Amino acid sequence: MFDQSTLRGRIIAATLNLAAERPWREVTLLDIAEATGVTLVDLKQEFASKSEILAAFTKAVDDEVLRRAPKREANSTPRDALFEILMTRFDVLGPYKQAIRSILGDVRVPDPRMACTLLASQHWMLQAAGIDTSSLSGRIKVGGLAGLYASVMRTWLEDDDPGLARTMAALDRRLRRGEQALGNLKDIKACLCRAGRAFSSFARGRRPGGGTGFEAGPRPEETSGANI
Repeated sequence: MFDQSTLRGRIIAATLNLAAERPWREVTLLDIAEATGVTLVDLKQEFASKSEILAAFTKAVDDEVLRRAPKREANSTPRDALFEILMTRFDVLGPYKQAIRSILGDVRVPDPRMACTLLASQHWMLQAAGIDTSSLSGRIKVGGLAGLYASVMRTWLEDDDPGLARTMAALDRRLRRGEQALGNLKDIKACLCRAGRAFSSFARGRRPGGGTGFEAGPRPEETSGANI
């Protein structure tokens, strides 16, 4: 996954090897430089911090997942497609599980830079599943998937089954909950939009369609096919 012919690739690989061997907080930039076989000056030309190295690792994982992403079946749902994409991501991360345990085990204060990288990753995972992220609801999906992914990753880190049965069960369960929650959100949004239109009509001194303007719920087309 890392191009070992490049200095950046060798630095990322060396960083993950060190993280797998010792607590992340004990790994220094000098350690990484020495493990890579370069000076700190050389390392500094590529990365200014350990967080930047982790961000580069995350982006490399994104790229590998997008390369491996299975082709969507014609009858697959967005939830099914997203399930396949995220399980592909866990497969890509498999060789680095011990390093990730070390890194996440030492995280005390959220790093804003890493938070932005995580959100960008989830944007691409949704895109790979054919789920739009350009609208306001799309941005909500990105944030929701980031929380879902972090939750399932905790299960994945403890799942030593080669088939990842616990991880798959946790992911399926969380995706179904997310789909239901988004469906409820869309119902609320539809009701608010209809209430806004009714209020606007009332303010202009007329009622839409001769009714009260507050029908007994959202139209079917506004709630069908709720996606995550």
